[in-house]
Amino acid sequence: MFDREVLDALQRLLDAGGKLQPNSGPCFVCGLENRFGLRMRFVQVAPDRAVTYVKVPRRFQGYPGIVHGGITASILDETAGRAMMGVDPDRTRLAYTARLTLRYRQQVPVEQLLRAEGWVVKDRGRSLLAQAALYRGDEQEPLVEAKALLVVLPPQELARLDRETLGWRIYDLRAYPVAPAPQPCLEEG
Repeated sequence: MFDREVLDALQRLLDAGGKLQPNSGPCFVCGLENRFGLRMRFVQVAPDRAVTYVKVPRRFQGYPGIVHGGITASILDETAGRAMMGVDPDRTRLAYTARLTLRYRQQVPVEQLLRAEGWVVKDRGRSLLAQAALYRGDEQEPLVEAKALLVVLPPQELARLDRETLGWRIYDLRAYPVAPAPQPCLEEG
């Protein structure tokens, strides 16, 4: 259930001083209870920067061996939004994506270690501009780049969220799977 390479990469971020961000239960990208999702874990490495690692299972491919562009967009959407989120589940800053623009530079391979980084470009209080990029492992050449306009949830709307229903909390890194095990897209037989 655990992918050792992803887990080790996340642990290195924590060992370097990063802090785990909260996860949810049902979210497609970060929901640890969503068996059909990516179950991604994010590490806040600076006040305005978040990083994660993932191996996208083959079942999320478009063309053979290539991650579907919509899945890539989901990863970068979540990563951009997490740049400003923080690590305290009770003080998390959440936002909706108002606009997401992607630039696909190279094909994104399934079942290989990928790194996504998100950072805040401009914080206007109620809205912010963020960017994110997806890389192969620890390489520096981006496979895909994203720009996002995010609208921050007002305090009264944030107060109405039921954190328990969302499963919104910090989960122990080693107690929960970081990604579904890669599985073939079609049964052989």
